Amino acid sequence: MAKVMKMINNPLLQDWKTPFGTPPFHLIETIHFKPAIEEAIKSAAGEIKIITDNNELPDFENTIASLDRAGEALGRITSLLYNLNSAETNKSLQEVAQEVSPLLTRFSNDITLNKKLFKRIKTIFESIENSGLNTEQKILTERKFRNFILGGAALKEEERKRFRAISEELATLSLKFEENILEETNSFKLHITDKNDLAGLPESLIEMASMEAEMRKKQGWIFTLHFPSYVPFMQYSEKRDLREKMLKAYSSRAFRGNVNDNSQNVLKIANLRLEIAGILGFSTFAEMILGDRMADTQKKVEKFLEELYVASKPAALRDFKHVSSFAESLGHSGTIERYDWAYYSEKLKKKLYDIDDEILKPYFSLEKVETAVLGLASTLYGIRFIRNKTIPVYHPEVKTFEVYDRRNTFLSILYIDYHPRPGKNGGAWMTSYRDQKNENGNEVRPLISIVANFTRPSETRPSLLSFNELTTLLHEFGHSLHGILTKCTYESLSGTNVARDFVELPSQFMENFAFEKEWLDTWAIHYITGEKIPFEIISKIKEASTFNEGYACYRQLSFGFLDMAWHTITKPVDANISDFESVAMAKTELFPPIEGLNMSASFGHIFGGGYAAGYYGYKWAEVLDADAFSYFTETGIFNKKTAASFRKNILEKGGTDNPHDLYVRFRGKEPSIDALLIRSGLK
Repeated sequence: MAKVMKMINNPLLQDWKTPFGTPPFHLIETIHFKPAIEEAIKSAAGEIKIITDNNELPDFENTIASLDRAGEALGRITSLLYNLNSAETNKSLQEVAQEVSPLLTRFSNDITLNKKLFKRIKTIFESIENSGLNTEQKILTERKFRNFILGGAALKEEERKRFRAISEELATLSLKFEENILEETNSFKLHITDKNDLAGLPESLIEMASMEAEMRKKQGWIFTLHFPSYVPFMQYSEKRDLREKMLKAYSSRAFRGNVNDNSQNVLKIANLRLEIAGILGFSTFAEMILGDRMADTQKKVEKFLEELYVASKPAALRDFKHVSSFAESLGHSGTIERYDWAYYSEKLKKKLYDIDDEILKPYFSLEKVETAVLGLASTLYGIRFIRNKTIPVYHPEVKTFEVYDRRNTFLSILYIDYHPRPGKNGGAWMTSYRDQKNENGNEVRPLISIVANFTRPSETRPSLLSFNELTTLLHEFGHSLHGILTKCTYESLSGTNVARDFVELPSQFMENFAFEKEWLDTWAIHYITGEKIPFEIISKIKEASTFNEGYACYRQLSFGFLDMAWHTITKPVDANISDFESVAMAKTELFPPIEGLNMSASFGHIFGGGYAAGYYGYKWAEVLDADAFSYFTETGIFNKKTAASFRKNILEKGGTDNPHDLYVRFRGKEPSIDALLIRSGLK
């Protein structure tokens, strides 16, 4: 009886009588998750059984569409758990995530390894050309079939057992990988008590560090590895030994031989991925993953990375030489080190363009930026955002908005969570609590969230964003528009459920507006004087946009090469991960090696997130976004017709059509790499 009462009182298992059916965060406790997930798995298993036991001949509706709808409650609960585990976690929540992860993987395997279900899907897939299905239905069928193949559906019994064991272990390892990075990020602090050690640091950063120390009941100033503290420290600190200390702390996270060390996790994940690819008949994990991407083969990805490498190498070497020579002119002797780069780059940028973050920040108060970014979507797509303070949130800092179309049609709820906290992963991301779908004419609209780690307000200043934080918000907002504006029938094809190397197009496209006078002119004013951002500063932003772009491209390519190296192995790796990494990144390495640093151990995108064999997608999408925005600059960056085409052909379509075809429909021609090379100053 007690267990029954516990289920009845579990808010995760009840209808959410909240505004717009949003998650009732105020009612949810950590103890609710495991029993709710166990119950939802039982319910979802029953839904799957109905599909497999159906005596009617398999068709799209009774099999593919029914499968897409199955497990709605389970999906709702797990999205809540994993989103909270990223944005507002604690030890108890992490333990629950670790406990339920094998259960969820086991259930997922139960579905894809279900022979009766696979037989029904295969029957539909094999007759797809004569089925009379529309494009969206064909793509959903193809995707379900591929998911089952990659889920082991065609395996023999012995292989199935090993497949299950590997997939469960991988799910647990990825969670542990992310937990270790968060623990390492939170555990470090640079505690300064001598004022002389603050030399070069801007007042805003010093004040923030003072607040951090006060919060921890310490004297002096505390700097952390969270971006709003770490990045400006590396840009402005005149104390080279402290820059070195900060960089080594950041770049050795989860690689320090302690309980949080990810070295073995990296090897286990890479080797298990190779094994699972081999079981499924692929020579590498990359070959397995790339089958449904725009760059659908390992060869295409490697060719693409190599072409960009050749194009960017002269500019990267030029950038490195310029910064090195400039450092020498300021008295630096010897080789420029990795911990010198941001410092001297920022000084050189200031000299060349008379611009840096401290000049720009006063014009980028978060309040103004938020209004401007939301307003940009209104200008382009006619949508509007209404603040709603009655929607439950998981932390008091989270803001919520209702989103409506120009005809007053409800589109979405948007959550925005701006500032760093100990329970939040680093970086910025867009996610969803509910995806869009249209079930028999019943339109279910999405719940979209943006999570970031932007500079907090201080006692004397509002939150003032760096230029990089401005472009980051635009980036994640681009992802959110992909989720908000989607108009699809099936949940697993809606919003950002697209090919991994296409998903970054809407996000990177939005970043372009940060460099446009026509947009900045409409909102950027000094938070104290009210003075409009001067034309000279906007011109300098544009001029400086190609500064060190050769180096920046090289750096992104190095991550792409590392990702592909880990996922194109053809036999298990049993080497020191630093040795492996050094070889993979050698061709793009410009700095002397530093003992104890490692990228792989904290490369959350590929070992904790969904970018394995897909990190190249950022550069791939840059080609598309540069080409797309060049069309906007030709027709006018606020051109309603161009924006309507981008919305109709890209943002609304989700994964319902071939991404290449969607792009050509919008652009009217094939994408060209030229726009990216020109924008980056590489051509």
